[in-house]
Amino acid sequence: MTTTAPPPTAPPPPGRAKTVSRPGDRIFAGLSRGSGIFVLVIMGAIALFLTVRAVSAISKDHANFFTTFEWNAALTPPKFGIAVLAYGTVVSAVIAMVIAVPIAVGIALFITHYAPRRLGDVIAYVIDLLAAVPSIIYGLWGALFLVPHLRGLNLWLDHYLGWTVVFHKADPNSTPRSLFTVGILLAIMILPIITNVSREVIRQVPKMHEEAALALGATRWEVIRMSVLPFARSGIISASMLGLGRALGETMAVATVLSASPTLSAHLLDPAGGTFSQNIVAKFGEATQYGRDALIASGLVLFVITLLVNGAARLIIARRKEYSGANA
Repeated sequence: MTTTAPPPTAPPPPGRAKTVSRPGDRIFAGLSRGSGIFVLVIMGAIALFLTVRAVSAISKDHANFFTTFEWNAALTPPKFGIAVLAYGTVVSAVIAMVIAVPIAVGIALFITHYAPRRLGDVIAYVIDLLAAVPSIIYGLWGALFLVPHLRGLNLWLDHYLGWTVVFHKADPNSTPRSLFTVGILLAIMILPIITNVSREVIRQVPKMHEEAALALGATRWEVIRMSVLPFARSGIISASMLGLGRALGETMAVATVLSASPTLSAHLLDPAGGTFSQNIVAKFGEATQYGRDALIASGLVLFVITLLVNGAARLIIARRKEYSGANA
């Protein structure tokens, strides 16, 4: 009896691995896709709610919402403007970033490349604790300790840098509850966030890159400048954007320290200006329905500013992806 062998099956084409769709993989893929869609739905719902309430307020506003320097619901008709709030929010956040980012990156580099292991672990633990402190605690500390102790610094800046207009103090006896003080407080608050993320990103730099630079005779600073910072640049930018988001939206700490004023002043040491979050928390409880719509409209502007900042950060990060070390 003769048997015929089955015809040989053709081997799968090279480069195409046979994928097996398991139930667990399908469930995980569906959950992941649903989570991403759910986040987009939430963002869209927030934007829609803010837009509807903002249009209701702006359509009834008898002042220019974007240029009026006054926020007063007691007037007839009421006046609402965001010029002062937008200025105070952006300026205080910029001051915080200018102070916090270099210090945070320096701390991260010190922990990962200079400090002994035990000392670095202690510093990292303290930074983690600072990140867990509630914002109201920072606000109380700023109002009771930081504000009184900044009077001397304000007078020094006014004496030596008052010619720049920015650091000119119109009233030497005024309390330093200003945007400059708020910027310093916000810098202290966002410092742990930027430090922690930057530290973890710097630790991901391939050791072979650093060892190769050392083998070529580079100093420790040259290794950091040529191998570490280019590789970690995108992560540091992302960490900075996280800190900037915290600075733009901070509420209680700013409300505790800042003496809100409807005045737009270029003198950062004078108690003038305000921020979106601080104005919302201060006026929401006593506002009428129309006033609350106006406050929600200012929240929409803050929402748009945050989206623009994050979008710009994503563009910067995307342009840095061509660095070969990050793609290795």
